[in-house]
Amino acid sequence: MPVTLEGPLSWPDAGVLVTGGTGSFGHRFVESMLTRYRPRRLVVFSRDELKQSEMAARFSDPSLRFFVGDVRDRERLARAMHGVDVVFHAAAMKQIPACEYNPFEAIQTNVLGAKNVIDAAIDAGVKRVIGLSTDKACQPLNLYGATKLCAEKLFVQGNVYGHPRGTAFSVVRYGNVVGSRGSVVPIFAAQRASGRVTVTDRAMTRFWIALADGVEFAIRGAELMRGGEIFVPKIPSMRIMDLVETIAPGCVIEDIGIRPGEKLHEILMSEDESRQAVEQDGMFVIEPVEPSWAFRRWEGKRPARGFRYSSDTNDVWLSPAAMREMAGE
Repeated sequence: MPVTLEGPLSWPDAGVLVTGGTGSFGHRFVESMLTRYRPRRLVVFSRDELKQSEMAARFSDPSLRFFVGDVRDRERLARAMHGVDVVFHAAAMKQIPACEYNPFEAIQTNVLGAKNVIDAAIDAGVKRVIGLSTDKACQPLNLYGATKLCAEKLFVQGNVYGHPRGTAFSVVRYGNVVGSRGSVVPIFAAQRASGRVTVTDRAMTRFWIALADGVEFAIRGAELMRGGEIFVPKIPSMRIMDLVETIAPGCVIEDIGIRPGEKLHEILMSEDESRQAVEQDGMFVIEPVEPSWAFRRWEGKRPARGFRYSSDTNDVWLSPAAMREMAGE
């Protein structure tokens, strides 16, 4: 039977799985699930048994389960997804230099891993699958962004195979997460002790979102999804020099030059994508171009012709006080 997502998602009745569940997103996601949503079963799927044991010590709950496994291993994913209704796919290689230096590994995890999640979810009868993406997937300049763009395409088109068997796939795409591993915020915080901060380009701007808000946006996507959308939140931008002054005021600035694969400004939705977008409360919904499944179109305001959601032309900017609050400074 084709998938039907009518009516609200009942979290207390749901089995939920998160890949990459011991990462920054996974920790906050598990905390939110256990304290606010209380699913019937919550499965953490990740490669690191030490992090899982530490997480188990932090969260003591009878609904929580841990599976050691890699998204490269489809059979292990299939085993972990038994009895699961909703999957959040957060596992990825996301460090830009590491992906550039290890391209085969990045493709194995970010592209083929996404395919394995799709195949395992369909075979296990999972109802809803949300893939986590990044602004770097929009008009990508580096391999990390390119692999995440491929993963987005796989998730959207996964509905061709999943929809007739009762499985829907959608994506959430957002910007830099304050305080996540690899974020520049903790780097600046560590550098300020020396009185010197390294900046790649003083004109740079970035989108920013708090970790808790990113988690809630992914959960909201799972609740609202119809299958095939890319959900893009409306979030603030910040200039890199304002960020330096916020996190490391008074420090000497050392210009080190823009790194390979790094953009001056990030894009969350391109001009071409905006033709397929619908504006909703606090977000844009990018609809699939030509869905061959029974996709229900979204109603709402369409962006103006040629609209581009970029960090440098954003109409919402993050204040220093708001960034300090987000970063816990």
